Amino acid sequence: MKIWMLIEEFFYDLKNQKTRAFLTIFAVSWGTFSVVMLLSFGEGLSLQMRRGLLANGDSIIRIYGGNSSIEYKGLPRGRSIRLQEEDAKLLMQTNPDIEMASPAFGRRLVAEYDGKTTTSGYTVGVNPALEDMRRMYPIAGGRFLNDFDIRGKRRVAFLGAKIARQLFGAEEPVGKEFKLEDFTFKVIGMMAEKFQNSMSNGPDDRRIVIPYTTFISIWPRRSVWFIAVRPRISDLNMAVRQRALEVLGKKYRFDPGDDRALYFNDSIENEALSRRIFQGIQIFLGAVGGLTLFIAGVGIANIMYVVVKERTHEIGIKRAIGARRRHIILQFIMESVLLTGLGGALGLAFALGVIALFGLIPTDGNQALQMIGSPSFSPPIAAFTIGTLIAIGLFAGLYPARRASRIEPVDALRYE
Repeated sequence: MKIWMLIEEFFYDLKNQKTRAFLTIFAVSWGTFSVVMLLSFGEGLSLQMRRGLLANGDSIIRIYGGNSSIEYKGLPRGRSIRLQEEDAKLLMQTNPDIEMASPAFGRRLVAEYDGKTTTSGYTVGVNPALEDMRRMYPIAGGRFLNDFDIRGKRRVAFLGAKIARQLFGAEEPVGKEFKLEDFTFKVIGMMAEKFQNSMSNGPDDRRIVIPYTTFISIWPRRSVWFIAVRPRISDLNMAVRQRALEVLGKKYRFDPGDDRALYFNDSIENEALSRRIFQGIQIFLGAVGGLTLFIAGVGIANIMYVVVKERTHEIGIKRAIGARRRHIILQFIMESVLLTGLGGALGLAFALGVIALFGLIPTDGNQALQMIGSPSFSPPIAAFTIGTLIAIGLFAGLYPARRASRIEPVDALRYE
């Protein structure tokens, strides 16, 4: 029996059983729509959360001083370990697996412009490496800190977008001067806005960034807030952490196995954990959507059983004139797969249209929408949906088809 004949017969039956066909196709369409939307929203949320984590630290490890918890070479436990700005260079020099490093100093200060507007923001002193490590990229017309700023202890500042607007309003901030306490600074750049779901002492768009050499020359201090390092390869993060314990343990005289002497905020580890969490969420959402499709498949199977019963006489005639069992099985499986495919195509088209509409919704200024992100349809979602539809189509048609193929011609011809 040729495939085109089976397809022609399918559409003939579809025309004669419009209500039944509509309800079946609608059930499959709704199930497909549910699967695609659930997985796409899960994918969009996962991508947005990863963007937020990367905005707080792109494959970096922040190292904070802690307190020793193990006695070491006659020294008591409970000693404070306070890192210094030269430790960033020490870690770079002693570990080739570190690509870049920066000390970070921090202090909340009041900023004032032209004696008219004032605002407070967390001021940090860092080196140029933090631009890439924390994704603090400038908008056109400005720049981040450079080595000349560090060596010259220049009084220049890179501003977050929100604090720049609060301070300068509608004016272009780059090139203008403002005061931090009683010290005059010149704006060299403004950060492009970014979504950030993790932060320390406030978001970057409310941050004032200055050279760390300028920071410690105005507000002298020995200990740093933290030291940020980026491994050359993200998989080396644990090796970099262990090496930091060994190098700094030798300098500050604490046991390298003391896990409280230093505190590590590892964005690589955080991202991996986040990825696993959202993979679990995707599996759960896929199971919920797949169950909806499975229920639609049960409906198709029930309808196919009814079809087999209604067409018993027809099956008997086909068997009597030479149709083999595999032809009968192929006929009913084809009808089931075509019903499932038609419903799936309609559901998928509707879901893609809704996803496209969500992509047009502006999220600027809406924290809830920024947190959720836009639904994202990806190849794995397409593969899962198509695979599930095929499996359900085969499942829904197989058992009714086998039942139809077992009908004896004589009994079928006598059936009324």
